[in-house]
Amino acid sequence: MKKISISQIKEVAQQAYEQVKGNTDGKNADYIPYLANIDKNLFGISICLLNGQKITIGDYNYRFGIESVSKVHTAILVLRQYGAQKILDMIGADATGLPFNSIIAILLENDHPSTPLVNAGAISACSMVQPVGEATQKWNAIVENITDLCGDAPQLIDELYKSESATNFNNRSIAWLLKNYNRIYDDPDMSLDLYTRQCSLGVTAEMLSVAAGTIANHGVNPVTNKQVFETELTPKITSMIASVGFYEHTGDWMYTSGIPAKTGVGGGVMGVLPGVMGISAFAPPLDGSGNSVKAQLAIKFIMNKLGLNIFNGEQVTVVE
Repeated sequence: MKKISISQIKEVAQQAYEQVKGNTDGKNADYIPYLANIDKNLFGISICLLNGQKITIGDYNYRFGIESVSKVHTAILVLRQYGAQKILDMIGADATGLPFNSIIAILLENDHPSTPLVNAGAISACSMVQPVGEATQKWNAIVENITDLCGDAPQLIDELYKSESATNFNNRSIAWLLKNYNRIYDDPDMSLDLYTRQCSLGVTAEMLSVAAGTIANHGVNPVTNKQVFETELTPKITSMIASVGFYEHTGDWMYTSGIPAKTGVGGGVMGVLPGVMGISAFAPPLDGSGNSVKAQLAIKFIMNKLGLNIFNGEQVTVVE
């Protein structure tokens, strides 16, 4: 049994922040105009322990575009609505080994969109959200689910939504290619719009750490104590994050960090250490694969400094 004190976690998180904050590598996503203009110096870290206590540093309360991290939330929603086997049958749970927005992946695996955590599978997941055919009710279900997971309501960043909608040509192709293979389960344009809108929701690093803590806590939000999803779905969503959270670089991430985590081009990274904590970091500059440079460095530092790793087989207890 490995014991780690809250004071240790606080100290190491502060060390990570101090070490990483001056890093100038990477650049903001420029293919979405709104993201290109976000202050590149913003940087925040948040950790949510399973007793509901939060450790927050820097710009942890700045609202940024959730982007692809939202794929985890909506994957949980459709898992809740359909069950694990149905999601495996209708979408899949396998990594593509290709970029997040790959069209080739659909052509190669036309029998299923691979996983809800890449663009094709996420658009397919949005099409599955119940009630089918009801855009407003589907959107309300998506927002309510994210609110339950985060313990706080996200806010649509309208400028980001308009910016995304005007530039989502690749995703339009994905939606209709899915239709061609009967792997989208509602109107393609509506499903794409729901996906684009959910990516444009504003969240904070603190909110994402709570959502990660909810997954780590077997579906129970550590802050609100609400049972958001069934305990048996926890390993399903965690395995998806572990297999494709960093897309084609997920293996490298797991090897160097030891924590399943999901990234988004808004600059957020959300990590889940089952039974221990949720962690999130945010900083806009991205590496060449669209992942936040500082967020990656900070989370890796914290995990390695504390000796935490999902693969080391240790039981970990956080003590006062």
